[in-house]
Amino acid sequence: MTTTRGFDLYQRWRRPFEVGAWLLFFALNAIFNSVVSRIDHAGRVAAWEPWVWEWSSTLLLLALLPAVIALERRWPLRLDSWRRNLPVHVLASLPFSLLHVGGMVALRKLVYAASGGHYRFGPWWPNFGYEYLKDIRAYFAIVGILVLYRLWLLRQQGEARLLAEADEQGLPVESVERPERFLVRKLGREFLLNASEIEWLQASGNYVNLHVRGRDYPLRATMAGIEERLDPARFVRVHRSHFVNLDYLAEIVPLESGEARLQMRDGVKIPCSRRYRAALRGRFGQPD
Repeated sequence: MTTTRGFDLYQRWRRPFEVGAWLLFFALNAIFNSVVSRIDHAGRVAAWEPWVWEWSSTLLLLALLPAVIALERRWPLRLDSWRRNLPVHVLASLPFSLLHVGGMVALRKLVYAASGGHYRFGPWWPNFGYEYLKDIRAYFAIVGILVLYRLWLLRQQGEARLLAEADEQGLPVESVERPERFLVRKLGREFLLNASEIEWLQASGNYVNLHVRGRDYPLRATMAGIEERLDPARFVRVHRSHFVNLDYLAEIVPLESGEARLQMRDGVKIPCSRRYRAALRGRFGQPD
């Protein structure tokens, strides 16, 4: 129970923690590298130059971080997908390095020019080859951190899956076409989740989050795949990335744009696109 409360508190502050952790990680790395570089170049360059080199690199890495996060979400490295997705990340590391090197060289030239000096990167291709070897290591270090962090989150919040396996007598324990329950694994334990308890669903990369009583349980599925398994009498699609359980829908607020905002019983607001608004209102016998 204490662990659950602690994770609930973490979820409330998750976004600031994630941002702060990345900032702290890159800042400490830049400080450490700056000190080492200052020692290595003592007496040969001005004292401020190694700091400019390292922090210009760090600022560009931070600027590219959201793109790496988005790529890892779109092509995650999991046990069942790493062979398929690894080449994508290897290819992505090349433009990542080009942008990193080009950006940091530009920043260094600006700083040197402001101080009355001139920054010389040297021959582009030999130096870029050297920088790329460092950048591909940095790229996959970031991806590795994201993979480990996702595994930790899944263990803490629980991951849902379909009950499609057979029991000891060879009989299916759940209908694969229209499941009434999902199995959730959390912190080494398993429990059943009734489909009727799911308040709404939201797409998240290669997962669909099942929202139940303030918690999200990720199910490894696509929106198209899960749509075929949901009870159409209870669940309705309201957006390209959202389904809602009509039993938990409190209010439909029309917007001037032709879209709508859905108010759920727990206070959560969910977008309803114009494409699905008429069908939703039709479920209640109301003309659009």
